[in-house]
Amino acid sequence: MADLFTPFGENRPEELKKQANMPLAARMRPESPAEVAGQQHLLAPGKLLRRAIETDRFSSLIFYGPPGVGKTTLAYVIARHTSAFFVMLNGVESNVNEIREKIAEAKTRLALHNQRTILFVDELHRFNKAQQDVLLPHLERGTVRFIGATTENPYFAINSAMLSRSQIFPLEPVPEEDLVQLLCRAAADKTRGLGNMPLQIADDALQHMARKADGDARKALTALEVAALSTPPTPDGFIHISLEVAEESIQQKAVRYDRAGDGHYDTISAFIKSMRGSDPDAALYWLAFMLNAGEDIRFIARRLVICASEDVGLADSNALRVAVAAAKAAEMVGMPEARIPLAHATVYIATAPKSNSAYMALEAAAKDVREGKTLAVPDHLATSTRKKLARLRGATQEETTYKYAHDFGEDHFVPQAYLPEGRVYYAPTSNGLELRIRERLNILRKRNESALHPSSDADSSVPS
Repeated sequence: MADLFTPFGENRPEELKKQANMPLAARMRPESPAEVAGQQHLLAPGKLLRRAIETDRFSSLIFYGPPGVGKTTLAYVIARHTSAFFVMLNGVESNVNEIREKIAEAKTRLALHNQRTILFVDELHRFNKAQQDVLLPHLERGTVRFIGATTENPYFAINSAMLSRSQIFPLEPVPEEDLVQLLCRAAADKTRGLGNMPLQIADDALQHMARKADGDARKALTALEVAALSTPPTPDGFIHISLEVAEESIQQKAVRYDRAGDGHYDTISAFIKSMRGSDPDAALYWLAFMLNAGEDIRFIARRLVICASEDVGLADSNALRVAVAAAKAAEMVGMPEARIPLAHATVYIATAPKSNSAYMALEAAAKDVREGKTLAVPDHLATSTRKKLARLRGATQEETTYKYAHDFGEDHFVPQAYLPEGRVYYAPTSNGLELRIRERLNILRKRNESALHPSSDADSSVPS
């Protein structure tokens, strides 16, 4: 245990010594920004955090993101690239007295050795207001260089005063391909990893562990370590880690689902068609299948939004609101909780009345645009300049006067042509809430037809 008089170079956290009896995830902690899995939006060359680490120019940092994405790891990487003493506290175990003790030691260390202190607080959101307030003046004076890590959104969980003194860096789940590379590196590393073991790992086993880790590097490395240590060698002397071994090690079965091939498209097709066919049970099964296979929740959410508008449409416009809200909620909370709003929207859309009338009306209009002649904008709907030109061509004042609908009657409707010739595209159904639209639109269309063409059959242009 380092103390105030420990010379620099021996004051690193014990975890950084990569002891042989430590878990693989701890031994494989990166020693430089280049070794960190994922987080390229923060650590790619030239990015702000990468520059701050390499130049040792930072004051207070707060990292937030889900477990296993590298918050503590980044603190250790910074510890290796700084001349400051490293002190770690945990938000669950620490109290105000311990914080004050560490601050006092930092002051003494600065006075005796002219050495600054990095104070790393894991699970910062567990600090109450009093504990956070104790740190504030010392952050302000630079007594310590502060790094906090939290799984909670700091804008809700951390005092605004502390936020204003810190730079906030959101960390994202580690991409699957980066986890595969990390597992390969751990399997080959003879110093910190499992390179001294005769491992042979199947590609589908690596992919399965990376996929089921769900962006958590610690979980992926733990699964690899369990697989390597619990699997006996075969007669050829090798430890074979197959897909079956990987399934047991990470305690999740593999689902036969090719996210880039037929399985991906067939399953999403079945999901959409089940909702369109008003079968919530089938829709929920295909949703569960995709989630269990590791499908991107944003892809599922986009399909929900499309289905709500294309297949439910105006029969229940709330379906689109539910789908959009579910998409935002799923992205906000992430997995595994994202499955809840996705299921909510799936059942709502599947059980809602159906109408694709608005979509089909657009398709009909688009067909006319593609195949028919270009229609001119009626003179009374044109801009002021175009109206003047129309009058010069001989158009009357009445023909160029636009009638503002809100100035006419309680229903704010006035007969007026909005296309140069009568065309009907939208044919509302009698399903759900669209029945009310159908009834009102029939009345308005008849009034318009009667006013514009008094001698014609008013019912002729009204769809049944």
